[in-house]
Amino acid sequence: MKSFRFAVKQIVPLLFSYLFVGIAFGVLISEAGYSVIWSFFAGMFIYAGSMQIVMISLMTSGVSLFMIAIMTFFINARHIFYGIGFVEKFKKMGWKYPYMALTLTDETYSVMCSLKYPDDVDEQKVDFYIASVCHMLWIFSCTIGALFGKMLPFDLTGIEFSATALFVTVCVNQWRQFESHIPAIAGFISAIIFLLLFGADNFILPALSVSLIVLIIMKEKINKKTGGVTNDI
Repeated sequence: MKSFRFAVKQIVPLLFSYLFVGIAFGVLISEAGYSVIWSFFAGMFIYAGSMQIVMISLMTSGVSLFMIAIMTFFINARHIFYGIGFVEKFKKMGWKYPYMALTLTDETYSVMCSLKYPDDVDEQKVDFYIASVCHMLWIFSCTIGALFGKMLPFDLTGIEFSATALFVTVCVNQWRQFESHIPAIAGFISAIIFLLLFGADNFILPALSVSLIVLIIMKEKINKKTGGVTNDI
């Protein structure tokens, strides 16, 4: 139970992001004329955050499911880069490996990168609990939103910004926690350069690619400064 309690404490900042964005998706898909079961299975199998909200407008405008699937893949292709640094770690988890790879989100990646495990918890169990609890919370939020979202007394517009706020907080925490600032600087500079070159819609993949290359090249130097903490490389 110590591992579970520790994992839950780490994802407390994610709860509101998952809960409100999931409910917003449930409300929108219900208003678009789709049943609750669509919201449930979307949360379970698509699990693509804000992309699910975009998906609704695509579906209602007549875009084929095949095209939606292709667009979702490319928009969320950044998770391929996220997963590279965790392949060996997740492989050691046996049957949980495919599930861990498929449920690695922006938020869980950020948490796992900066996580320091106490000696009295099981590291693999903590990672699994973080991934599974977040996934179940997302499914729950999407379903509840479709069932009862219309009755909520407040406006959910703009709640997606909670995820942005989370990433800023995680970035600041990593900057303070680790001696090496190379990962943060590499990500910041590559993001600015490719944002100026390709615009807001197309800069993420090239920025991630360049950042990954920089981290691989400078891995030894980062290792020395972080004391071997390389979950994010």
